[in-house]
Formats: sequence, C-alpha cells, structure tokens
Amino acid sequence: MPLSGGRTIWLLGPALVAGVAYLDPGNVASNMTAGAIYGFLLVWVVVLGNVMAWLVQYLSAKLGIVTGKSLPEILGERIGSRWARRGFWLQAELVAMATDIAEILGGAIALNILFDLPLVVGGLITGAVSLAVLQLHGHGRERIFERLIISMMFIVVIGFSAGVFLSPPEPTDVAAGLLPAFDGSQSVLLAASILGATIMPHAIYAHSALARDRFPRRPQAAVPRLLSATRWDVTIALTIAGAVNLAILLLAATSLQGRDDTGTLEGAHGAIAEVLGPVIATLFAIGLLASGLASSSVGAYAGAEIMHGLLRVRIPLATRRIITLIPALLILAFGVDPTQALILSQVVLSFGISFALIPLVYLGTRSDVMGDHQNRWWTTLVGVVVAALLVTLNLTLLYLVFTGSG
Repeated sequence: MPLSGGRTIWLLGPALVAGVAYLDPGNVASNMTAGAIYGFLLVWVVVLGNVMAWLVQYLSAKLGIVTGKSLPEILGERIGSRWARRGFWLQAELVAMATDIAEILGGAIALNILFDLPLVVGGLITGAVSLAVLQLHGHGRERIFERLIISMMFIVVIGFSAGVFLSPPEPTDVAAGLLPAFDGSQSVLLAASILGATIMPHAIYAHSALARDRFPRRPQAAVPRLLSATRWDVTIALTIAGAVNLAILLLAATSLQGRDDTGTLEGAHGAIAEVLGPVIATLFAIGLLASGLASSSVGAYAGAEIMHGLLRVRIPLATRRIITLIPALLILAFGVDPTQALILSQVVLSFGISFALIPLVYLGTRSDVMGDHQNRWWTTLVGVVVAALLVTLNLTLLYLVFTGSG
C-alpha cells in the first residue's frame, strides 16, 4: 500500500491490536472485584490509567515508526553488558508470563462457564487457539492478524458492556468516584492491579513491534503522516478499552456490590445471571472467552519479541507457547483460586511498568535514536510524571502490604 495517498483509515490497526491487552481477563477480574467490594471508589483509577496509557502507547508506536525497530530491539543494542541484558530480559519475561497466566486462566474460566470443560482442558484449548492465531502474523499477513484480533475485540466490547446499559449507574455516583481516594491496603492493592492491567508492560513492547511490522519500508517523508494516523489509532483504541473497563467496574458497582458470591469470575457470572438474566451472563462469558483468546495471542507475540530483541534469539512459537503455558496450567491443576491468581498477576505487571516505561521515555529524548522526531520537553515531562506516579503507587503498595497497614 503506498503511503503517499489513500485515506488515513487504512493506516489504523496496530493500536487496536495492542489495545486488546487492555481488555484481557486480568482487567475483568481487577475491575469486577474493585466494583463489587468498593463500589465507585476506584473509578478515578480506571480513568487516570487510561489517560496515562494514551501517552505511553503513542510513544511506543512512535518509537517503532521512527526507528523501524521495537523497544526490545533498541534496548538489546544499547545495553552493553551481556548479564545486564539478560537480567532485563528476565524481568520482562516474568512480566510476559504473568500476562499469559491472566489470559490463559480467563479463557479457561470462560470455557468452563460456557461448556463445563475442566479448567486444565480449557487452558490447553486457549493456548492452542492463541498459537494458531499468532501463526497468521508475518509473511505479509499482518492485516489478516489485525482484522481477526480487532473482530475479537468487538466481541469483548459487546460482552462486557451489555450489562451496564441494562442497569445503568447513577451519574452522581460515577462523578463521586472521580475523586481520588483509597480505603485501606486492599484498595491500594486493587488500584495497583487495575493500573497493571491498564498500562501493561508487554503492550508497550508489543506496540513498538506492531508499528514496525505494519510499516516496514516507510519512506522518511511519510513518518509525519504515520504519526498523525497513529494518534488517531491510539485515541480510538484507548477510548474503546477505557469505556469497556469502566463499564465492567460500573456493572459490578451497580449490580453486584455487597454480594458474597462475586469473589470469583464464576461467581460474578452467576450473580450477573441472577441479577440481570441469563442473556447478559452468557454475553459476559463469551466476552471473557474472546478476551482470553485475543489477548493471549498478542501476549505471545510480545513475549517472542522480547526474547528476540533482548537475547537476539528466536525459538519456534510452538515451543515458546508450551513453555509459557506451564505456569498457568500448574495453577489450574493444583486448584489455586484462578480469580485471585488473575488479580495478583496484574500486580506483577504493575511492578514491570517502570522497566518498560522509563527506557521508552528516555529513548524518546535522544536525537541519535529519534532524529528530528525526538519528543518535546513537555512530552518528556509528562512521561516522567507518569512514571513517578506509578513507582510511588507501587512503593506505597509494598509498604501497606508488608506492614499490614490499612
């Protein structure tokens, strides 16, 4: 496709694929739990996280478009020490595996709800389907991969948003939730979980690679137009993802708050069926399944890119898929509460944000990396503030959890 003409709409896509990461089962568990326990208290966290995510994802895509390389590739080139590079890869890999746990568990729970399949079998099916979807990426088939992921994304939107239209919240309650506040250490834990599920490290790594793959032979003169289209792409993707995440929390706050049976996704499904009817509950389960399948595919793509960029190693996707499936399958096999594992996996993601975000902001200031497209001072300042907020929240979380305060 020539970049010199045509409509901007045909340049959209990478952000919508990366945006699936913002609608994974970990988001569902975190937002559903937050709404059911604390009502509208953490609405502000969802909104703030989505605003910060817009900047983060734009900077990631910009890096991929301007340099023609992904963030892991650039870090692999610039980290001189082999052991430092391996250490950075290890933490990024652990974050990617935490992501995979959330996505595989979500798909397994959805298959159990819909078809009464054992959780381990559901996990295997989710992993296998995600691998099949991932095989579509590459060899000039990026658009097919994008269309399939985006189609799943719209299934997720319908499945997770239907209930809030049937039982809408009071506007005054939503407005009250926009005022920043916490209620003990558990609410801070959930806030970190929501942010970990919203600003996801693997989505930062993946978006730069998706933008690189989408425009591999872009002429330098086309970069400004691609960046303009990317701003629209990110805005559309994050508007959709933010609205759905907010809808999940509002659904729980409006219809499920105070119930004793919403501590698990299965319990939440049953509560939705009881309160809003079986149709809404079935749509919720279908949305959860599409979420697990789509986000697992994107997560596996990100994991492969992390390994290739930082270690300069590629292993067969099937081999990697089997290895990264093991932790999730062990959780399912040993009877660990899958919903609690989902929430804790999002906290792990929250701690990995800084390792992806700080280098992203720093590289954007470098003229030897970005050339004439290096970030302006105010963009860098906002990026630093975002990183500082996230680090502060994580340090506060550690203090509250290990001291038992709140």
